[in-house]
Amino acid sequence: MQEQDKVWIFDTTLRDGEQALKASLTEDDKIQLAHTISRLNVDVMEVGFPVSSPADFRSVQRIATEVKGPIICGLARSVAKDIEACGEALRTAQQSRIHTFIATSPLHLEHKLRMSLDDATAMAVKSIKLARNYTDDVEFSCEDAGRTPHWDLCKIVEQAINAGASTINLPDTVGFVTPDEYAAMIRHLMNNVPNIDKARLSVHCHNDLGLAVANSVAAVQAGARQIECTINGIGERAGNCSLEEVAMIMKMRHDHLKVYTDIKSEEIYRASRQVAKICNMPVQPNKAIVGENAFAHSSGIHQDGVLKAQNTYEIMSPESVGVPSNQLNMTSRSGRHVIEHRLEELGYQKSDYDMDGLYKSFIELADQKGTVYDYDLEAMIYFNQINDKDEKYQLEFVNSASNSQSVASSTIGMRIDGEAKQEAATGNGPVEASFAAIERLTGMSVEMIEYNLEATGQGASSLGQVNIIAKYDGRPYHGAGIAADVVEASVRAMIRVYNLIYRAQKVSDLKQQRKAG
Repeated sequence: MQEQDKVWIFDTTLRDGEQALKASLTEDDKIQLAHTISRLNVDVMEVGFPVSSPADFRSVQRIATEVKGPIICGLARSVAKDIEACGEALRTAQQSRIHTFIATSPLHLEHKLRMSLDDATAMAVKSIKLARNYTDDVEFSCEDAGRTPHWDLCKIVEQAINAGASTINLPDTVGFVTPDEYAAMIRHLMNNVPNIDKARLSVHCHNDLGLAVANSVAAVQAGARQIECTINGIGERAGNCSLEEVAMIMKMRHDHLKVYTDIKSEEIYRASRQVAKICNMPVQPNKAIVGENAFAHSSGIHQDGVLKAQNTYEIMSPESVGVPSNQLNMTSRSGRHVIEHRLEELGYQKSDYDMDGLYKSFIELADQKGTVYDYDLEAMIYFNQINDKDEKYQLEFVNSASNSQSVASSTIGMRIDGEAKQEAATGNGPVEASFAAIERLTGMSVEMIEYNLEATGQGASSLGQVNIIAKYDGRPYHGAGIAADVVEASVRAMIRVYNLIYRAQKVSDLKQQRKAG
């Protein structure tokens, strides 16, 4: 395969994807996801908008330092302070890229920027030249390119390349164009920008009309060689182009498209599950490639065909995207070696989990429900990581009682700064009573915005996973908890919220001290 036939995968899960979440990810969440995404072997990972907040700057800086492999990219408007923040945040990266943008459509120029195309072009050129002081890898985006006249695009793109941009991105920012229109735009630039051979053309499609993947593939057929996408297609409004879908389209239809990516497809399912859990955005069952039903066959005719020859109704195998072909059921009699072996088969490395903590949770769960499944192990890995033993608030026990004849009650035991405390409360149900007890223990009241309960597996023995969005002092926080008991899962999620609030208060106090000093 020739280099010119390679399509670069630019992952923006941690930037465009994260923008769409109801509650921002913590720094540790972003680091964990960055490592997961890097295992996919993406070419570029856009990890934040450094100038937007101190927290985003720190996250980009940590990822640039700790995550190896992909080019680490930061986003910047075409203004000096954005470029400078990007350059500083990315300073320690092995490979870095600054991605700067300005709107080019008449609609955006008139109503948002209130400037001419010539003014926007001058700003873009100035910003690209400034960015080149920090890195040789500069990407320029024509925001709302899909609604920009083709000759206007030619003008600004030629100037951007002359200024030093080595990647030119032509986003369908509002998901408006159709595949034939998008392909025509790419071909027009390929044929009419004299220095187009000095840059790689990139596409960034939104899914407002459900065409993000189709538009991206059409652009590749027309000559684009970078696709900007997110895991599970998360992102603004209806989302972005789905990484797993375009990667598998190019793998499965190489015979037709004649292009390839460097994505390790076996890591796709694992990455999808991690993003869904950490971002609190479940994948719909009928989602292509990674949905629960993607490799399920209900029709008797289909089942018979697959048993006789897998490719009668499956164009790709579950294993090709990392979906376990079968589940190894484990019990309390299973030793550490068996657990370690199974996790290795699922794609986890020893550094991804603490075996002591995981094994303790495993034994407790196995005693409760008898059999522990793959999805239980994956859930425990994540939730053991977020239940840090060094947190201010730690759950000791939950003891709740309810029936149809009386008010529910709950007693919560916690360690607060290492000191054992307990409190009881009543409520309309055991979850409400438990939350009231936590409020008494912490002395803080939060506003519940959203409460979601789901099962992590199938059947009556499934674990309960609770996701909470709660607001405190005007800011939303996301807490997640998992347990065989729904009340305990709810309590763990709420305690996670209180620990995040405490961390945020510490950061705020440090800022005040620095100002005072």
